[in-house]
Amino acid sequence: MNNAVIRRGLVLTGTIGLVGVLGAGVASAHVSANVLGSQPQQGGYGAITIRVPNEEENAGTVKVEVDFKPEYAISSVRYQPIPGWTAEVTKTPLPAPIKNGKNLDVTEAVTKIVFTAQPGTKIGPGESQYQDFAITAGALPAIGELVLPAIQTYDNGAVVSWDQVAADGAPEPEHPAPSVELAAASGDGHGHATANATTTAATTEASAGTDDTARWLGGAGLVVGALGLGVGAGAVLRGRKASK
Repeated sequence: MNNAVIRRGLVLTGTIGLVGVLGAGVASAHVSANVLGSQPQQGGYGAITIRVPNEEENAGTVKVEVDFKPEYAISSVRYQPIPGWTAEVTKTPLPAPIKNGKNLDVTEAVTKIVFTAQPGTKIGPGESQYQDFAITAGALPAIGELVLPAIQTYDNGAVVSWDQVAADGAPEPEHPAPSVELAAASGDGHGHATANATTTAATTEASAGTDDTARWLGGAGLVVGALGLGVGAGAVLRGRKASK
């Protein structure tokens, strides 16, 4: 393979990598919900991060509101404190009891959590900044997808609602609502066993791969060493014959 081919390959690889990075940036330029740890299960409790990027060039984000549908009957939402931000969880009495993901009656459900920046704090202007807001919620409803509409407020008064839900087969809307897929209940309500099993399997596979690699390299080393000894011995014999 000549140098020109190698250079073309490196340029192509770099271009593909750059396109991938730019594509990821564009795809994540909206408020999104991401799972922390194992996949949340229906009827269980899940750890979720609400990622809020800043899309205004001349304004910063100072408030984020995340709404929970009353029909979800989620009775508990907790948040991770963030320096410079306060959080308030709102619970609303339901007109009539609703069965939650554990098939228990809920008469008061969480309907929103609001994160508010204190003076001097904000998600700064420009698309390069974002803030993660970590929460845990449960018991989660017995549905396949948890939709969490969000409202983003800027310090210039602009308000953006992230509440659009794409229809099946339709392209992503301009302001999609954050959402999280919920796994079917497995009995423990958390999915830790699945996560642990996956982690254990991955660790075992990685260990096996490392062991196989070490054995292969060790065997290759022995072969190379043996060849080296053979070459050395041949050189010594040739030297002795030449001296004679």
